[in-house]
Amino acid sequence: MILRFGAPAQVRVVAVLVGVLLAVLSLTGCGGRGGGEAAAGSSTPTGTRGAPSPIPEPDAGLGRAPAGASASATGSAGCRPANGWDCAWQGRFTAVSALVDKKPGQLGVEVRDRRTGAVFRIGATDHRYWTGSTIKLAMITTVLERARSGQVTLSDADRRNIADMLSFSSDDAADEIWTKYGRDGMVAGFGSKYGMSKLAFAGSARYWGFMKCTPTDLAALMTYALGKLGPEDRSYLVGAMRQTDSIQHWGVWAAGAAQRPGNKNGWSVERDGGRDHWLTSSVGFAGPDERYVVAMMYDMPPGKDSLNLGAQTLSDIAALLFGAKTPAQIVVRPS
Repeated sequence: MILRFGAPAQVRVVAVLVGVLLAVLSLTGCGGRGGGEAAAGSSTPTGTRGAPSPIPEPDAGLGRAPAGASASATGSAGCRPANGWDCAWQGRFTAVSALVDKKPGQLGVEVRDRRTGAVFRIGATDHRYWTGSTIKLAMITTVLERARSGQVTLSDADRRNIADMLSFSSDDAADEIWTKYGRDGMVAGFGSKYGMSKLAFAGSARYWGFMKCTPTDLAALMTYALGKLGPEDRSYLVGAMRQTDSIQHWGVWAAGAAQRPGNKNGWSVERDGGRDHWLTSSVGFAGPDERYVVAMMYDMPPGKDSLNLGAQTLSDIAALLFGAKTPAQIVVRPS
């Protein structure tokens, strides 16, 4: 209230009374200030008090955030792209990390974005796991390359064997390809050419079924096959990995049909430390133009291991990565 000097006395009295009344109303909470405004002494500018701060929108990514994930996990509050991955991916990685931490044994996961070169790793990615049938992908890649360059000629039987190795992971077919095309002589190229630097035979038997490698080795192999094979061979391999028999409908396959995944799985009972236990592995791709490479390997401790546990675990990881439902609905049927 402004008092103007020189006004008549009665006006001044009325003005003072009005001012006192407004002050009383303010103290009793009946004034015009809303409960959502800043308290007295706040530095918030008038006209903006009580307005929520804008929340950054998460960057666009594949799929949706995992069901039940928190706001911090999905990157909806203050998230910024990091290490080449947007906020949606970071939320998925948080969910995968939580799952990996709960599982017994050794479990390693690697994801590569072939477009940007970004890499995500979680768990025991430097641990050497039994490869199981995943090494068949390296054998097939080698044979296809040698045939394309004219070094060898594939017979109809060879092509059926390759198809069976990819479809239902035939060990008999793998034995024939292994024997006919060089046995352990082909393995050196798996490391030097395909980037499988940690691949090694386990023990004295130099046979395709007795090798160990890391998830990074499998990711390097898949990346090579997608990026270096000739167009016809690449197209064949991608198509075959997308159309496997139901025995391989788990692991990377659980990324969901919308992502058009393809995979080569491996599963076996092996002996370490004098005790038998299960191992499961899955390597493959998902996303438009096979953009994302995924490699997962799980070495379960004796007594807490099974094909079901391994296949379900790897499938749930793939589902979380690509926004599919968990637990993933899979097919587990040992050969």
